[in-house]
Amino acid sequence: MTTLKEREEAFERKFAHDEETKFKIISRRNKLLGLWAAALLNKADADAYAKEVILAEFEEAGDEDVFRKLRGDFDAAGVSVSDEELRTRMVDLLRDATLQINPPV
Repeated sequence: MTTLKEREEAFERKFAHDEETKFKIISRRNKLLGLWAAALLNKADADAYAKEVILAEFEEAGDEDVFRKLRGDFDAAGVSVSDEELRTRMVDLLRDATLQINPPV
């Protein structure tokens, strides 16, 4: 019985670790995305804007809340970035963030 309990606890620890890593990667991606968008939007304080993008992630599950924030900000500022370009940038920066948080061995 002890072995089964130890295995269960190990799986729970791995799951918690994987979830924490996923959270860190998404947060890093959103920071990178915010810094990229801040440059296009000519934001004076890029770090503050990046934090706004990070916080947008908590409105709902998934990437749509971040996408809507950036889409709205680009539209309001008259910055021409297509939906496809924005989504591609999100995917590219997710890959970059994954390598930064979890580099290959």
